[in-house]
Amino acid sequence: MKRKNLEMTVGLFLLAGIACLAYLSLRLGKLEIVGDDHVPMVAEFSSVAGLRTGAGVEIAGVEVGKIDSITIRDYRAVVRMRIRKGIALQEDTIASVRTRGLIGDKYISLSPGASDLLIPPGGKIRETESTVDLEGLIGQFVHGSAK
Repeated sequence: MKRKNLEMTVGLFLLAGIACLAYLSLRLGKLEIVGDDHVPMVAEFSSVAGLRTGAGVEIAGVEVGKIDSITIRDYRAVVRMRIRKGIALQEDTIASVRTRGLIGDKYISLSPGASDLLIPPGGKIRETESTVDLEGLIGQFVHGSAK
């Protein structure tokens, strides 16, 4: 009888430990299994040098999403991102690649527009500003071809 109680106690502790580990993995890893509170958006840029998958998407300095993937199509970078539900983006919203500090991480900054029309979930942000290539500008200046 004692052995059976011991086995039952160990089994319950093991199940509780596994449940806690699963909960922490989901919460800390920000993994969404049941219901996603984000909507997909797409933007195309001529250059996204230094931008990485998982980087933030911000409006007015507040993170509202993450970058899911970066691919290339017709020599343009296609950035797929997830934006929090409830964030309404107007059709004239501008997506810009920005840098935190001088040599910091890259992220997408969204500047909301004034249009009454909204981009639907899964829609495309048409107005984009690519990253500034400092190396290219310095190279042009050094070699005398800067305008």
